[in-house]
Amino acid sequence: MYIRATGNISPQKTFGHPPFLSEPVEYSGNRLACIEPDYKGLIDAKLIRRMSRIIRMGVAAAMECLQEAGVTKPDAIVTGTAYGCMEDTGLFLTRMVEFNEELLTPTAFIQSTHNTIGAQIGLLLQCNNYNNAFVHRGFSFESALLDGMMLLKEKEATNVLVGAIDEITNISHAILNRMGLYKQGQVSNGELFKTIGIGTKGTIAGEGASFFLLANEPSATDYAKLEGLKTFYKPQGIEEIEAHISSFLAAQSIGLDEIDLIITGKNGDAKSDEIFAQLQHRIFSRSNLVNYKNLCGEYPTATAFALWLAANIIKSETMPTVLEYTGPKEKPIKRILIYDHYQSVHHSLLLISAC
Repeated sequence: MYIRATGNISPQKTFGHPPFLSEPVEYSGNRLACIEPDYKGLIDAKLIRRMSRIIRMGVAAAMECLQEAGVTKPDAIVTGTAYGCMEDTGLFLTRMVEFNEELLTPTAFIQSTHNTIGAQIGLLLQCNNYNNAFVHRGFSFESALLDGMMLLKEKEATNVLVGAIDEITNISHAILNRMGLYKQGQVSNGELFKTIGIGTKGTIAGEGASFFLLANEPSATDYAKLEGLKTFYKPQGIEEIEAHISSFLAAQSIGLDEIDLIITGKNGDAKSDEIFAQLQHRIFSRSNLVNYKNLCGEYPTATAFALWLAANIIKSETMPTVLEYTGPKEKPIKRILIYDHYQSVHHSLLLISAC
């Protein structure tokens, strides 16, 4: 499968295809918020007023992706989200309490469902083709991606718009923070993998909207080729994780020595990062590794940002300084493995290569 175009709204300057992470944005605190664009160039002003923040981000990222590809109506739209429209959900629940469950308007509830973003994209494009949404927690994006790959493989479509969207709101951040998911005190995302973040509990909250147009035929403008995808649930120990990685690469008929770069989902949480630390001393001991969650934060569909990152590294043939890459500078990066896990439960592998 070929990645023909991308659209990405994140806590970094990624929308509109600016120079590739040349000006990384640093945050203070345990929450990273998306840098939102001027939506008026992509969405009708009358519609913007009725859209919640996550719907605006999802629609804008999808539109940017389609514009870059020169596609007006994709053959399929597939979205993945774990949290859905949290702002509308919080609004509806708050009004339930305030109005004692009486005289409630249904608008916030209707717009809080997880398939709202994909449906809104379809409505704006007047696209009646296949439209599906996946809500599989830490596998939400991977499930959407797998569905898109299957549609292309089975020749049910020639191009598929696949995306992942999740937001963090004041209410959801307060709840997750209380559960101990995030670091306490003054934290800088730029120091996440350095002295401040090493060996401590918690990570930093993130959010994002990333879309990709997948095609089954190559073109001159493709970013990269998506070679394979694998997910596995609650592995019992590091040996099982290594076995999954080895079997995945064997299925692609390649070895670890043929991987130029590994992008890991290290997030600054001591318990979560222990898996990556063990792999780095074992199966990844001779590999070149970089991390990315200091750029976008941690959220269930953050792997979509990693895929955007990998695709841009391959297409631009550049390595952003912020990634602190220590591998050979003269060797071009042609094949990238992404290994991520969400809360040590949902594990995924993605293999991307140059076209």
